[in-house]
Amino acid sequence: MMFWYGNGMNGWGWFAMSAGMVLFWGLLITAVVLIFRTLDRAAGRPARQGPAAPEQILGERLARGEIDEEEYRRRLSALRSGEP
Repeated sequence: MMFWYGNGMNGWGWFAMSAGMVLFWGLLITAVVLIFRTLDRAAGRPARQGPAAPEQILGERLARGEIDEEEYRRRLSALRSGEP
């Protein structure tokens, strides 16, 4: 008989089939996760930023009314001059 390889698949065939299936599902899951992460970022959620600058924090405190304008100017000049 032509092309007769015995009664079944040998060990390497099972290994190749199993490795191929694991690789297939791993790539599929990775692709789905990357697509969802890309779509989530495109939804308009701002990216994480580093810590805020001291002048920005000071401006936010002034805007919330925690400090008055005189204290804001005094602290801002202290920040810019490097005094403690």
